[in-house]
Amino acid sequence: MPGRWRRSRGFGALFVAVSLLSACTTETAGPLQTASASPPAAASAEGSVPASRWRAVLIAGDNNSPAFDNGVEAMRDKLASRGVRDISVLTSNPQVNPSLTVATAANVSNALRTAGGEACLAFITSHGDESGFVLRQARGTVSPASLERAIDAGCGARPTVVVVSACHSGVFLRAGMRQPHRIVLTAAAADRVSFGCGAADQYTYFDQCLLQQFDGAATWRQLAATTRVCVENLERRMGIARPSQPQTFLGTAVADLKLPGR
Repeated sequence: MPGRWRRSRGFGALFVAVSLLSACTTETAGPLQTASASPPAAASAEGSVPASRWRAVLIAGDNNSPAFDNGVEAMRDKLASRGVRDISVLTSNPQVNPSLTVATAANVSNALRTAGGEACLAFITSHGDESGFVLRQARGTVSPASLERAIDAGCGARPTVVVVSACHSGVFLRAGMRQPHRIVLTAAAADRVSFGCGAADQYTYFDQCLLQQFDGAATWRQLAATTRVCVENLERRMGIARPSQPQTFLGTAVADLKLPGR
């Protein structure tokens, strides 16, 4: 990312239920990890939470590609079709989406800090670099530490899915993020970029694969695995020499957590 982006100062208490950060730049943990034994989270014995009891926050962080807003809108429709009712959508492009809340630092913080539901989900798609993901309306980046504090404050011990789809989004797989009640998916390893955020792209590669594989998966574990294979195949077809290497962390208390509506 260009050097003008700096850490946003408005995110000290930022709360994210489930975060999907799908960022590309202008230019590792293992692919699947499971936490050590720990106290159970609030999911049922079958690893499911009713769709109506999920809370989702979907954020498009940048607006120099339509892929980011397209991604959050498609995810909103996907979740709604599964019965998720508590969905907040924030746009980085209010000129194109005037009916949606603008993804300013204050609005993002307020949306993510709003408690509710028995399980947390946030989808954040944007550009990213080694310092975090871009929030264009705040003219800064949200750091892994800020996101970590937000999740701690907003979700507590509830089942929490953090899907970070952005370049270098593996930086969010810090030790503090790897909790027994959390699932974390990232679009790229910490030292890799992700792809598909050009002006002509409908979705980023990771978002495209996540959305395509969503209906065929029963659990977040399955969705993570099939999405990774999809991304690998797509990047191979596109002749990408240095693949993005999507990452997954599964906390033991939620390792078999079902997708909403499953």
